[in-house]
Amino acid sequence: MSKVATVKDAVKGTLIGTQQEPGQLSAQTKARFNSHAIKDAETGELFLGREQFINAVAPPDEDYHKIQREQYSILFKVADRKSKGKVTLSDWAFFENLLAKPDAEYEIAFRLFDIEGIGKVKYDDFRKLYELNKGPDTIPFDWDCEWAKLYIGSKKKRHDMDYQQFSQMLRGLQGERIRQAFQMFDKDGDGYIEPEDFERIINETARHKLSDHLLENLHTLCNISQGSKVSYANVRAFQNMIKEMDLVEFIIRRACAKSSDGKITRAEFLNQAAKITRFSLFTPMEADILFHFASLGEASGRLGLRDFAKVLDPSWRNRGEEDGPLAAVKSTSKEFFSQVAESAYGFGLGSLAGAFGAFMVYPIDLVKTRMQNQRGAGPGAKQYANSIDCFRKVIRNEGFRGLYSGVLPQLVGVAPEKAIKLTVNDLVRNYFSGSQGEIKWQHEVIAGGSAGACQVVFTNPLEIVKIRLQVQGEVAKSVEGAPKRSAMWIVRNLGLVGLYKGASACLLRDVPFSAIYFPTYSHLKKDLFGESSTKKLGVLQLLTAGAIAGMPAAYLTTPCDVIKTRLQVEARKGDTAYTGLRHAAKTIWKEEGFRAFFKGGPARIMRSSPQFGFTLAAYEVLQTMIPYPGGKAEAKLQTQTVAAFKEKAAESPFVRSRNALKILLDLDEHFGRVKLGPDEKGWKAMPGWMGGSAGAGKP
Repeated sequence: MSKVATVKDAVKGTLIGTQQEPGQLSAQTKARFNSHAIKDAETGELFLGREQFINAVAPPDEDYHKIQREQYSILFKVADRKSKGKVTLSDWAFFENLLAKPDAEYEIAFRLFDIEGIGKVKYDDFRKLYELNKGPDTIPFDWDCEWAKLYIGSKKKRHDMDYQQFSQMLRGLQGERIRQAFQMFDKDGDGYIEPEDFERIINETARHKLSDHLLENLHTLCNISQGSKVSYANVRAFQNMIKEMDLVEFIIRRACAKSSDGKITRAEFLNQAAKITRFSLFTPMEADILFHFASLGEASGRLGLRDFAKVLDPSWRNRGEEDGPLAAVKSTSKEFFSQVAESAYGFGLGSLAGAFGAFMVYPIDLVKTRMQNQRGAGPGAKQYANSIDCFRKVIRNEGFRGLYSGVLPQLVGVAPEKAIKLTVNDLVRNYFSGSQGEIKWQHEVIAGGSAGACQVVFTNPLEIVKIRLQVQGEVAKSVEGAPKRSAMWIVRNLGLVGLYKGASACLLRDVPFSAIYFPTYSHLKKDLFGESSTKKLGVLQLLTAGAIAGMPAAYLTTPCDVIKTRLQVEARKGDTAYTGLRHAAKTIWKEEGFRAFFKGGPARIMRSSPQFGFTLAAYEVLQTMIPYPGGKAEAKLQTQTVAAFKEKAAESPFVRSRNALKILLDLDEHFGRVKLGPDEKGWKAMPGWMGGSAGAGKP
């Protein structure tokens, strides 16, 4: 062999790899080949035809709802090194070694387009193969654009591409396809397209790489920003995110492993990304997109591996179906008990936090009650000049403990009150909400009002006991010999019917309060602080939103609270005994005037805001101090399970072959779907220069 030929072969081997026969074949390689091979009738040699090859790399029982099974046949051309229409054992061993290479995706594409096997891809061959495989309705691509000229030259100066040039061109091709498609759909040139157009672009360029969850919700991308259209920035951010899926997954796993509950926020993701990468690879918009799609159907801003799997794992749809109905039943049962346990955990923390918040502001609540119960005439007239005077006199006459008279029923009632109110509000909101969480303002009001109405059923008995305990201290000072009653005595004395005295006024207070509070709180979080599925608010922002929402809700419902208090307090000698809601309202108006309806209003506002703040702060601290049992262990188990699955799957020729098709499908989603002639099937319709039989035997 001449030196020139030797150098030529060396260069060719460097560019496209060597084709030396393997000295030692592994037992697995032989077993996989023999399990599908057929025998040549003339020579007795075992080989794989097209059908046998497809069976070897694409078993019939795998999932082909994105990449069709027939598309794997295009790999046969690469495996059939001598273009004889069959793959021998040595060819199969070579093909398996090729799949195991780190750059297998690019090398397989290069070998396919290197029709003559010279270590270069000619432009004409590339275009012929591309045109043959693209779909009939594919979004057009301009190969004479400035981007393409940089790689293949202009029309008059076309040049061949070596492996490095070709692979680099393929790497940027998807981005250019998306750019051209965006420009085509952006007919008015304003930089925006319709969600349906974005959905079509991604389905044609990246469907084979994405999970069903992503594909089904592509149209929701417009929800991450104002307006109903998708901007070019949104499209580029989405593309960048899916291009870096492996890195995204690595960052998420690291961040979740460090989290106490196995879940992370958007900020924690970006912080972990900044620690792992030398430069910031992910923009805020890219993080928003990731968390937007991962959090669909999940109200919390904290997401775990299962949430991200819907975005990161292209085969996510089938994870729950792999082991059949029995696994589904077990999974459902386990998930049910897990949800019950998590609900109990949240209820417990909420109860403790609610009790803490109620305890901290209870003196303000007591002052509010005393002020509202103060009559305009009679023995109790002008007992307190204002809220501060009331506070001082309670301490002077009853001691510091007097500020907490009746606190026990209040603490007992906080847990069910919060649980009922929040649960009913969420249930009604979910009922009226659309698929993307949108809800009309009137439905928000109905949800809040329903929550307030249901709350009364449980809280009215506790309220009346609490109020009577709160005012008995001042009665003891003004009425000599007045006995001090316990909570149980009050309950027995009132009876079941008496415990619901003032319930109509309680409804009149709590229904409008919740109808005002919940919609206001929701809109403040969303419109003022920008809360979304991808952005979780901080404690201070939640405190501010809750405080602002509580102010109008508390003050505007003060008249109803005054009437409720008067009805529920036991009338003293000389005081008017109210017979009902209307009688109480008329009497207060007649004897004390309009201003009496707003007695204790400032104290009511001062109680609502800090109570919400203390409750929320306590809840956040408790979550940190008492993490959900098994949360971190479960996250670790998920990580190990998914990692083991991937490691096992990576050994499969099917998975490696599917990965090898990624770059080819970036060219067009129809690549490998052969156009059938009237009397021809499969690859027989392909030109002879592509390894098909069309034109075979012709001179």
